Amino acid sequence: MTPSQPVALLGGTFDPVHIGHVGLADDAQRAIRSADVRLVPAADPPHRPPPGASAAHRLAMLKLAVDRHEGLDIDAREIARGGKSYTVLTLEELRAEAPTRPLILVLGADAFRGLPTWRRWEDIPKLAHIAVAARPGDPFHTALPDALLPYWSARRTSSPSDLIGAPAGRIYVVPSVARDVSASAIRAALSRGGEAREAVRALLPPAVWDYIDSHRLYAA
Repeated sequence: MTPSQPVALLGGTFDPVHIGHVGLADDAQRAIRSADVRLVPAADPPHRPPPGASAAHRLAMLKLAVDRHEGLDIDAREIARGGKSYTVLTLEELRAEAPTRPLILVLGADAFRGLPTWRRWEDIPKLAHIAVAARPGDPFHTALPDALLPYWSARRTSSPSDLIGAPAGRIYVVPSVARDVSASAIRAALSRGGEAREAVRALLPPAVWDYIDSHRLYAA
């Protein structure tokens, strides 16, 4: 990767990584064709309970999930850093490494609406572009909190090329396939075992399912 190649970042707990995560990364890769897409597992997410699996297990599953997906990489800096995984700190690290490289933070529509609750959220558009992955027909922009409205109106672009022409500052909507997959529902089903456990097997990459099975993760 060259110092000027755009980097798209998809963060999350990945507890466990499932087909929805990988699909969203694929959506971003298709929409922003020249970007290197990195999945960034959180060490300790500040907006939710602690993960059910250890950081080492989650990282191992993530590596298995992206192993055969060309163009998808993993950035484990938040796990290496430890503590609360604040996105703004990760973006500052990346910006310090490459001051002019376009950085693109990929967020689901719900996460974007909740952006004003994030630590130092107003600094995020200064450090990176934001690519909002919205389901087809989802009018998420009609229900934005007041704090986000000025950012949406001033920074919105309909061209992915705008994300490549500047290091940060624009908001772009990524066309995303609807995928009704929930990591918490998967964990609950795995914990119940039996038919419930088998019912979620198709929601996990095969290698991830095998890893969970062999390590007995999320079992009651």
